[in-house]
Amino acid sequence: MNTNEILKNFYENYDEDNRLLSRYGYVEYLTTMKYIDMYLKPGMRVLEIGAATGRYSHTLARKGYKVDAVELLEHNIEIFKQNTTQGEDITITQGNAMDLSAFDCNTYDITLLLGPLYHLFTEEDKLKALKEAVRVTKKGGVIFAAYCMGDSAILLYGFQKNEIHNLISKCKINVDTFDTFSEPFDIFELHRKEDIEALRKKLNVEHLHLIATDGYANHIREKLEDMDDETYSLFLKYHLATCHRQDMLGYSNHTLDIFRKE
Repeated sequence: MNTNEILKNFYENYDEDNRLLSRYGYVEYLTTMKYIDMYLKPGMRVLEIGAATGRYSHTLARKGYKVDAVELLEHNIEIFKQNTTQGEDITITQGNAMDLSAFDCNTYDITLLLGPLYHLFTEEDKLKALKEAVRVTKKGGVIFAAYCMGDSAILLYGFQKNEIHNLISKCKINVDTFDTFSEPFDIFELHRKEDIEALRKKLNVEHLHLIATDGYANHIREKLEDMDDETYSLFLKYHLATCHRQDMLGYSNHTLDIFRKE
């Protein structure tokens, strides 16, 4: 089974469309939108690469921005189209993040790469996707690249769910450094801060932010669902006040690297 078939099987059996509507998922969504909004200006064009079912693309189109979206999987594209409302200036194209040849250079003010790097497992493929995102972005435009983090997976899946010995037996973890190793059938590629920085340094960009997108939310997802509204609001306030701190990155399930094309 190739990578595309693995992803197809996964997303056809996973409710990606509603993931960001849960309380723990909303932390990621709220944080991502906060930082996108920091750089949006009227009249900007937006490209979302790996748009999934379009939660971000539709939000931005409804704010009045012209949005083009690219998505690999037909299943997600069908839901994306169903979610489109009248008046949105939006397009959806089936395509691969590593080859955006259908899109011209220096076209977009904001480029979102919020999913593809979860599913690319070699440095070569990751750089292809990153370089394509940079290529289609205007000089001075801003790129948002999302990653999944290894330490969060070790803590949550390894220790909290008692799978650590299973992961070690499958050679998914280095027991001396606790670095992680993923392959396409694992679905998600995991990173550390230094991995993200090493990739970024190979691009002609200015670094702006590296954010702990969901912070500790994924570790306490059940607790968040049970919180009263006032306490949940305080958690969101705490998270947004601390998500920029670099000491929070390893605990976060997702991180968001933000940089400007030079």
